[in-house]
Amino acid sequence: MAFSRSCSLLFLGIFCTCGFVDPYRVGVGIADVTGPVAEVTFMGYAKLEQKGMGLHLRQYSRAFVIEDNGNRMLFVSVDVGMIGPAMRKEVLERLNRKFGTLYNEQNFILSGTHTHSAPGGFLMHLLFDLPSLGFVKQTFTALVSGITQSILRAHNSMVEARIFLNSGELLNVNINRSPAAYLFNPEEERNEYKYDVDKEMTQLKFLSAYNNEPLGVINWFAVHPTSMNNTNRLVSSDNVGYASILFEEYANGGLPGKGPFVASFASSNLGDVSPNIKGPHCLNSGLPCNDVSSTCDGEAKICIASGPGRDMFESTRLIATRLFEKAKELWGNGNEQEVLGPLRVGHQFVDMPKQTAHYIARNGSSIKVRGCLPAMGYSFAAGTTDGPGEFDFKQATLTGNRMWNTLRDLIAAPTSDEKECHYPKPILLNTGKISFPYEWQPKIVSVQVALLGDVAIGAVPGEFTTMSGRRLRKAIAAAYQQNGRSVRKVIIAGLSNVYSDYITTPEEYQLQRYEGASTIYGPHTLTIYLKVYRELTNSLLLDRKIDPGPNPPDFSNKLISLVPPVIFDCSGFTNRFGECIQQPHKRVKRGEVVKAIFISGNPRNNLMHGKTFLTVEKFNKENWDVVATDSNWETKFIWMKSSKLSPNSEAIIEWETGSKTELGTYRIRHIGFYRYIFGGIHPYEGLTEAFEVVDN
Repeated sequence: MAFSRSCSLLFLGIFCTCGFVDPYRVGVGIADVTGPVAEVTFMGYAKLEQKGMGLHLRQYSRAFVIEDNGNRMLFVSVDVGMIGPAMRKEVLERLNRKFGTLYNEQNFILSGTHTHSAPGGFLMHLLFDLPSLGFVKQTFTALVSGITQSILRAHNSMVEARIFLNSGELLNVNINRSPAAYLFNPEEERNEYKYDVDKEMTQLKFLSAYNNEPLGVINWFAVHPTSMNNTNRLVSSDNVGYASILFEEYANGGLPGKGPFVASFASSNLGDVSPNIKGPHCLNSGLPCNDVSSTCDGEAKICIASGPGRDMFESTRLIATRLFEKAKELWGNGNEQEVLGPLRVGHQFVDMPKQTAHYIARNGSSIKVRGCLPAMGYSFAAGTTDGPGEFDFKQATLTGNRMWNTLRDLIAAPTSDEKECHYPKPILLNTGKISFPYEWQPKIVSVQVALLGDVAIGAVPGEFTTMSGRRLRKAIAAAYQQNGRSVRKVIIAGLSNVYSDYITTPEEYQLQRYEGASTIYGPHTLTIYLKVYRELTNSLLLDRKIDPGPNPPDFSNKLISLVPPVIFDCSGFTNRFGECIQQPHKRVKRGEVVKAIFISGNPRNNLMHGKTFLTVEKFNKENWDVVATDSNWETKFIWMKSSKLSPNSEAIIEWETGSKTELGTYRIRHIGFYRYIFGGIHPYEGLTEAFEVVDN
C-alpha cells in the first residue's frame, strides 16, 4: 500500500496526516501507425498532386491509460491529420473483444496531432476523403491496428504512479495566421491577453510512485503542424511529431519508436495558429501580403508564410527543437504541482444542426441562436497562408460568384433559410444537404470532458481558434465555480474523436477568413459548444448520468475508393530487387549527405510496421550496428517509379551526416517487398559497399 497522494509525512515522527489510499495507476505505450508512403494523397492541404513518394518520419500512436479507484481514462495522441468516428469505433470494438467494456465511448479520447504530411482516405466523410480519391483501406487499417497496439502496450505496462502538472511560456514558435479576424473580437476581451495566440505549454508528467522512474509525458501547445508545406511528398509527423521523437530519444536513447518512455506533443486550440513565424510574404516581391485577404496584387497563390528556417526541413527541425527544449525545461525545473483527486470522464454525441443556445450580445442582451446544416464558405477554397488553395478564391470573401453558385446549385442548392442561418458566409458547398454517395461532413459530433482532480481536459471535435479555446476554458472553469469548486488548469485537447473542421468565435466569423468559412455549423457554432461543454462538465461534477446522444451514421458499406492497387513490380531485364545501382562515395566528410539508389518494389506491398525500409550500419570490431533507420531525422527514403504506368521503381536513400556523426566505416541496407507478376509478395534486401566517414 502506498502513501496517500494528499498526505504529508514527518519522517522523524513517522507521522501521516491522512492515512493510506491507492495512488493513480498509469500505463504508456507507443506503436507504429505509418500508412502507405507512396501513391496516396496527403490529408491536410487537399492537393491532389501531393501524393506520397517516400518517408522522412514515421507516424506513431502514443497511448496513456490513467486509472483512479476503478475509473479509467484512455488518452491517445496519433501522428495523423485528424480523427474519423469510424476509426475510433473500430478501435473500441477491438478493445471490447479483449477487455469487455473497460474502454468505452465515455472514457476513450482519441486525438490527432494534425500533421498535414501523412496519407489520407480514412475519415469516411466524402469531402475529407475526396483528395485521396476516396476511402483508402490500407491507411485506415494501419491507423486502427497501430492505435490498438499502442493501447495494449499501455494497458499491459500499468504501474502505480504520480502525476504532475506544469506550464510555461514559449516564444518564437507560433503566430496568428488570421490576425485581422482576431481583431474582430471585443477589445476588452483581447486586452485580457498578452498575445493573439496562446504561448503557454502545459505538461502532464508521469512518474512511478515507488522510485520516481519517468514513465511518460503529454505536452499541449497550440501550433499547426504545417512546417512541412504543400510541396512536401515525404510522409512526416512534422514539428510536433519530431518533438516527440527528440524527447523520447533524450529519455530512452537508442532508435525512435523504441524504449519504455513515451512523450506526446498533442494538439490544442491551433485553429488560427501557424508555425511559419516569418509570416506571410508575396513570392513575387517579398513584401507582406494584404492582411485581410492574404493576397498579393489580388492573387492568393503567391501569399505564403514561412520560417524560421531556410526551407521546410530546417523550419520543422527548429520548431520541434524549441518545443522539445521547453518541455524538457518544464520536466526538470521543479515548479510542477502534483495532481490530486478523483478521475471522471464523460462523453456525448451531439446533433449540431438541431441545437440552440443563447448568445450574449455586446449590449448585454440574450439572443437565441441555432446550429446550421454543414456548409463551406468561399474563403474555404482560398486555403491559408500555410497552404493556399486553387483557382481565384480569396480569404475574407463575403459575396458569391455567379459561376461557382451555378455549379454549387447543380450539386445542392441552399435554401433561403440555410443562407440566412450561415450569414454572412456565402455558401460555396452546401455539404449538409449532400448525401450522395454518402454524407460529406458530419452532423453529429463527439464532445468529451475529463476531470483529473482540479485539472480539466476538454476534448474537442475540430480546430478551435485561439479565442474560441480561451472562451471554452472559461466555460469549463465557470462550471467548476458554479459548483463551488476551483480548477487549476483547463486543457483543450484538439482534433479529438471526430473532425468537424473549424470553430471560430461569432465575431471572427464575420470577416470570413479561411477559419470562419470552414466553421461549418454557422456563426454560433462556438456558442453551442460552450453550452454543451458547460453542461457536460456540470454533470460530471455532480455525478449525474449523461445522455449518450444519437449515434453517428455508419457509411462503411457505401465507401468508394479510386486508388488503384499495386498490380506487380518489375526489376528490369538485367537487375534484381535490392540491387544497389548507385553506390555512395567511398569517403564522406562529416556534414555531407550520403546517397544510394536501389532497385525497389512498391512500398505499399508492406508498410514495415515496427520495422524499417532502410538501416544505416556502422562497423564495430566484428559487428555491423544499426545507428539509424527510416524513423531518424537524418534519413530519407524516397521512392520513384520509372514512369507513371511502369512497374519498375527505385528507392533513393539519403543519410545526412553531421558534426556528431562518429568517424568510421558504414554501409546502407534497403529492405522491401515486391509483388510478383504471377502472384505473391516476396521480401528482398540490398546493401551498399562499405564507405568511410572522415573528418573535414
